Amino acid sequence: MTDRWARAEERYRAREADRRYPRRDDWGLDARTAREDVAPDRGEWDEDGTDVIPRYEDEVYDNQAVDDRPAPEPEPEPAPPPRRVGQRAAPAERGRPRAGAGPAKPSGRNRQSGRAKSRIASRKAAERKKRRRNMWVIAAVFVVLVVSAAGFAGYKLMGSLAPAEDFAGPPGELVVVQVHSGDTAIQIADTMKDKGVVASSEAFYEAAVRNSNMNSVQPGFYAVQKNSPAAHAVTSLVSKSSRVGNVVISEGRQLHTRRDVHTGAPTEGIYTKIAAASCLGAGSAAKCVTYEQLDAAGASADLAALGVPDWAKAAVAAAPDRRRQLDGLISAGTLDFDPTGGAVQILRQLITASATLYESTGLLRSGAETQLNPYQTLIAASLVEREALAPDMPKVARVIVNRLRIDQPLQFDSTVNYSLEETEVATTDADRNTVTPWNTYAMSGLPANPISAPSLKALQAMENPEPGKWLYFVTIDKKGTTLFTESYSEHLRNIVKAEQSGILDSGR
Repeated sequence: MTDRWARAEERYRAREADRRYPRRDDWGLDARTAREDVAPDRGEWDEDGTDVIPRYEDEVYDNQAVDDRPAPEPEPEPAPPPRRVGQRAAPAERGRPRAGAGPAKPSGRNRQSGRAKSRIASRKAAERKKRRRNMWVIAAVFVVLVVSAAGFAGYKLMGSLAPAEDFAGPPGELVVVQVHSGDTAIQIADTMKDKGVVASSEAFYEAAVRNSNMNSVQPGFYAVQKNSPAAHAVTSLVSKSSRVGNVVISEGRQLHTRRDVHTGAPTEGIYTKIAAASCLGAGSAAKCVTYEQLDAAGASADLAALGVPDWAKAAVAAAPDRRRQLDGLISAGTLDFDPTGGAVQILRQLITASATLYESTGLLRSGAETQLNPYQTLIAASLVEREALAPDMPKVARVIVNRLRIDQPLQFDSTVNYSLEETEVATTDADRNTVTPWNTYAMSGLPANPISAPSLKALQAMENPEPGKWLYFVTIDKKGTTLFTESYSEHLRNIVKAEQSGILDSGR
């Protein structure tokens, strides 16, 4: 039975193949009619009484799913046998196309396949046309880019061959230019061009790269002449005399000038140093902001105009002496300002820069352990600066914190000297007994304002005092040796050592 089914299946597939791919000897006949002439062999099926075999139908595809495989090449049509004139065509030849006759009408499946192939061919042709159009567009864009690049290169080449525009001189009036931190030679050249110092940034740059001293130029303000030849402008910039608005403030410096009791030598105040750094020009032609102008500006009640930071405004507004209200707000170190501004503008620049420097130490986040706000920390740091050398600063800071906690007067001679025009390490009993807003012998707590410009080391020491129980300290010699103790009796013995060294001798 299995073999019978297999043979039946084979015959069925053969008939299906004839139906789908008719042989050329049936050319001209309807494939379906031709198949009907062939009687199915049912002999073997009748033996088993089986008259039904599985029906296999071709899967019906829509027009978009027609098999795209190329159709097989048609076999050449066999020539019809010769016949005599008047002889009728054989039945097998009837319906076969004759010469001169129109093409035979295709079957429904052939028409469907033809339409699908036509659509596929049209679509492929459209795609090829689109690709050709895109290639033309890309080629056109490429040509434009090549031409533009060539034009730009030619322009740069011509520019490199032509000399850079430059002034012939003589130089004109002074103008102040600023060199920022991180500026390159190209950026400096652009600044020079914008300020009218040179005719072109290219000329300045060419002169700058030939001058090795350009590597030593520091951020700051420089006075150079307008309409200068590029080489002259570079030479002026690298000259030390061209630096303006640059002030160096030493640690512990105060706003106003003081004199030493023993020598009479003045210690220039911050205002005096700023006035000297503000001058433009030389000799009688120099233009400077004066000490008096700075002193008056520093006493202004307009704290916002002066740049006083928010964390200090309330205490500064309550200052007992307006002339001293900005003490400590201008930091120690090297500072730069634009000397072309007035006194208020100059002070604003310096105070703003100092506040930024102070805050960089963590000032605004300090105080959790010391219980001091930022301005109080700055006041205490100014005391540390005046009372101790750098190695002892954290210990002196701890003494301040320990005494403030038990409300014990600080009794620092530096606070007595602050209100005096002539100062010395030792102070007199009369001076110590004089009540002022700063004298810590006559009151407990901190002074009303900082008494000097603290260094960052002093500020950091006050933000993070060294752990300890010390309440007393005294410097026992002119080398700066300082002894610390929590015992008052021991402190008295240390004072005797200081007296023996002569450091506590008064010059009054």
